[in-house]
Amino acid sequence: MPERSFSDEIHQLRKASGEDFEGEGILAVTKALLQSGISYVGGYQGAPVSALVDVLSDANELLQELGIHLETCANEAGAASMLSASINYPIRGAVTFKSIVGTNVASDALSNLSSAGVMGGALIVVGEDYGEGSSIIQERSHAVAMKSQIWLMDPRPDLQKIVDLVETSFELSEISNTPVMMELRIRACHLSGRFRPRDNKRARYSQRDLIANPVFNKDRISLPPATYMQEKLKVDVRWPAAIKFLMEYKVNDTIAGDVSDVGFVLQGGMYNHVIAALRALGLADDFGNSRIPLHVLNCVYPLVPDELTAFCAGKRGVLVIEEGQPNFIENDLKAILSDAGVDTKISGKNCLPMAGEYIAGVLIEGFNKFFTKVRPKEIGAYAATQLLKTIQDNQRTALEILGAPVPARPPGFCTGCPERPVFGAIKLVQEQVGKVHVSADIGCHSFATLEPFKIGNTILGYGLGLASSTGLSSMMKNPVVSIMGDGGFWHQGLTTGVANHVFNKDEGVLVILKNGYSSATGHQHIPSTGSNSRDQASEMDLEKALRGVGVKWVENVAAYRVGKVVNSLKRAILARGKGLRVVIADGECMLARQRREKPITTARLKQGERVVRTRFGVDESTCTGDHSCIRLSGCPTLTIKSTSDPLRKNPVAHVTNGCVGCGNCGEIAHAAILCPSFYKADIIQNPSGWDRLVHKLRTTVIGKLQDLQQAAT
Repeated sequence: MPERSFSDEIHQLRKASGEDFEGEGILAVTKALLQSGISYVGGYQGAPVSALVDVLSDANELLQELGIHLETCANEAGAASMLSASINYPIRGAVTFKSIVGTNVASDALSNLSSAGVMGGALIVVGEDYGEGSSIIQERSHAVAMKSQIWLMDPRPDLQKIVDLVETSFELSEISNTPVMMELRIRACHLSGRFRPRDNKRARYSQRDLIANPVFNKDRISLPPATYMQEKLKVDVRWPAAIKFLMEYKVNDTIAGDVSDVGFVLQGGMYNHVIAALRALGLADDFGNSRIPLHVLNCVYPLVPDELTAFCAGKRGVLVIEEGQPNFIENDLKAILSDAGVDTKISGKNCLPMAGEYIAGVLIEGFNKFFTKVRPKEIGAYAATQLLKTIQDNQRTALEILGAPVPARPPGFCTGCPERPVFGAIKLVQEQVGKVHVSADIGCHSFATLEPFKIGNTILGYGLGLASSTGLSSMMKNPVVSIMGDGGFWHQGLTTGVANHVFNKDEGVLVILKNGYSSATGHQHIPSTGSNSRDQASEMDLEKALRGVGVKWVENVAAYRVGKVVNSLKRAILARGKGLRVVIADGECMLARQRREKPITTARLKQGERVVRTRFGVDESTCTGDHSCIRLSGCPTLTIKSTSDPLRKNPVAHVTNGCVGCGNCGEIAHAAILCPSFYKADIIQNPSGWDRLVHKLRTTVIGKLQDLQQAAT
């Protein structure tokens, strides 16, 4: 049950030559893969390219017709390892995952793949979400590509260009016997547009056309002495073949401008931002025609020396627009021009920031510095300087109007999230046993490191919450409490954390947050969901897996039952000498639950059926104004309001209409201070006759009692 279904769009994947295809970037990439004649495809969920696996899952019927094998992989290393199918056989395959963290996980398989080389085209589609829109560490795939000599494509954000480069990448991979990586930024993945498709291709070998005899070639095994020969082939054969292909097929774009003495060399993915900045300066039109000559690198590794030398020759200055650091392209370009004897002055990070996202405003400031420094003959720096001054004036005016900068708004848990009560319980447990070091993990639960919980001392990687505690656990007075989601558990937590702990007889406490999905990336299925993407039963269980590797202390507890979570955690922390103690906090992701239940509820209401909806509220007459419920839960629907009692000044707690009825507010307050002010209300829609009768009896009795009370006073 992925977050976004493409069932209404996948019919377009059957479109043939001569038709128009309209949709998102990820849909276009899927179509390009089918046009390329792939035999297999796989991937691991992760923004911003997780939807590629979702699209392929929705299009499973078409994949079956074409004989394409689809694999939803447990992690990125598993996905990258699929490409070994192309080492000995002339079959094309593609895998996808998030970069840079996913590329790091896959690096062992990618290194061996690149060393051996491929016969069939091998494509790695990575989501390059560098910048402020990213949810991960700020690194780039470029270093990984250079390290292993994997050719790196960075397509200009245009659907036709992206589709063409997917097909071109397979050809490049086969001609140079080298895997190719294509990075797609967030905006490219969700870019909407139109392109001219081609016919889907059925591969020579597939599930419908089987390989009769296996191939063995010891020269393609990554072991000495073959590895020495493979390294030499990389330099002497594969690299020159790639350069020749890039030149002959004109993979990179050169856009001529009427300004003769300056130019820009830029990553393909930066093209739209650069044009937007130039348009603001009056140096480009609405159709992307630039007065500044542009050399757009749709392939950023390897660089083509002859193309760059020809572009830079005769210019007084060239600005390299390379988002992120280190400045690989800038340094390589300087070396290329030096070897060629071209004296063009190269600027880059001396005009643009070393790190951070290059949005149009940042680029305008950089262009201002570059134009001021080089002083092109046909244009001056005046336009950029004036525009920059206008932007700064507007920022100062906005700040004067606001009076102060807008407060930071950190991300947090969703309303009704089952992980929220667990972290509230950890805070309560620490009041009883003392402070504990919490080894946090990647996932929705990483938000617990922020307000109001501030729980989580370190985060090292997905599924590494327990593994990252081992260096410290033997030196802490209280056991280290490690956090892991069920997605992280299946990703690599079972092997790197749990099995390692049991093998070394380490002490520790592990809290597994079982919400049933890969929630942070869009509710993709994982083994503990109960079924795979094809809705086949997975028959895999967390507790059985734990006990299977030797964990003896395991407790299951409902995540929303705060009191029981507190007691279970306390027992685990105090159970010294019992090895690894695991608490499984079970609570389905509320967003997934709402998405599943709301259509059913809506259909029942339309049919006139009785529906009961649970809401919680606060009795303001008994609320003391302590607000521990807010401090411990942080629920977005739990706030404060002025009391209607004129004798009370302190505001009281209040539950807004966004309440989804999880009950955490009342549970956490009760566990903390036995608060009596929360109440539960069942809202009945389409009430039955019995409901109406009971309601009438209740109001009658309550009315009589109120009359008696008034009479007595």
